[in-house]
Amino acid sequence: MDRYAPLIGGPKITIGMLVYPGMFLQDLVGPLTVFESLMNKEIHLLWKDLEPVGNESPGPAALIPVKPTTTFAQCPEQLDVLFVPGGVPGTFTMMEDPEVLAFLKAKGETARYVTSVCTGSLILGAAGLLKGYKATSYWDTRDVLKELGAIPTRGRIVVDRNRITGGGVTAGIDFGLKLVALLKSRVYAEAVQLYLEYDPQPPFNAGSPEKAQPLARQFLKDMFAGMRANALATAKRATQRLLSGPT
Repeated sequence: MDRYAPLIGGPKITIGMLVYPGMFLQDLVGPLTVFESLMNKEIHLLWKDLEPVGNESPGPAALIPVKPTTTFAQCPEQLDVLFVPGGVPGTFTMMEDPEVLAFLKAKGETARYVTSVCTGSLILGAAGLLKGYKATSYWDTRDVLKELGAIPTRGRIVVDRNRITGGGVTAGIDFGLKLVALLKSRVYAEAVQLYLEYDPQPPFNAGSPEKAQPLARQFLKDMFAGMRANALATAKRATQRLLSGPT
């Protein structure tokens, strides 16, 4: 393997990934699968304690609970990557959780990259970490980022300085590969993509509101009407807290 030293060498990469009740599992697992393909890495699944997290309570039991590996208090002082997954209703709870927001703000101030997938960007915004940055989110909540001081930007992956945000759910794999290219190199990221055999060929061309047929798009818009209203109201409260400063 000596001939590949330029690809696999370099310092250890430390990654912290927030986990929380009510997140979308794929938001976490997509990037995690990519990150686990890195050599010389250290990955922490971060939460307040080490009890498994699943769905919010009350609610159905999670089919696949996630066990945190590291508490907030045990988190390494310096992270190369701070990552936040999305998922409702958990996102809205995290947007108003003082302990979570304080932790993200503190780590985000020193992390090499501050990142998210799906509605995780709303949590970053609620922590004050996206003000003045271009960012994306799930397609039906992307415009809510404006309320949090971010610049809503259409894109499956949006990079603005050291802020990297991914679109909804499955964009997490694309996001992960983009970040690996920044952390290592494009060749390394392409090798990871091949290792994962990530060659998506969906049966329908309906993965964005611009491509989906009108009935499918309107069905989701109507179904998510309450979610969008909740997202906007939660973002407004978060903005008020940011403006008022520490209490």
